Amino acid sequence: MFFGTYTPRLDDKGRLFLPAKFRDELSEGLVVTRGQERCLYVWSMEEFGKITDRLKDAPLTNKAARDYVRMFFAGASDEKPDKQGRVTIPPMLRDYASLSKDCVVIGAMNRIEIWDAASWQTYTDEQEPAFASQSEEVLPGLM
Repeated sequence: MFFGTYTPRLDDKGRLFLPAKFRDELSEGLVVTRGQERCLYVWSMEEFGKITDRLKDAPLTNKAARDYVRMFFAGASDEKPDKQGRVTIPPMLRDYASLSKDCVVIGAMNRIEIWDAASWQTYTDEQEPAFASQSEEVLPGLM
């Protein structure tokens, strides 16, 4: 499980240091792809395999499913962290997420998300009031 917020920097070669807490689980490889809200999703190879298995069941006759699968897999890149724990973010994905030197890496349960620092700040500023004032269960029966 991934959780926490970290602020690594993207180097001139497009590499990002993975948080130390995440490195063991991702040491054998990972998949980075487009996420929602213009961030990047990072999955362990094992978790990406599970997602792939579920998406295989999406009906080919459903246009929304086809569109999602195309965007998700066309933007995917399998990577392996180097010995220092850095992972290369391909240029297309850096552009998609508008990544600059300052990044935010968050743990989001079964995945990691990589955000441009300014985009993350905007997102949290927009979401905090709704999160703080939530009076009903988002997922009934959980909290």
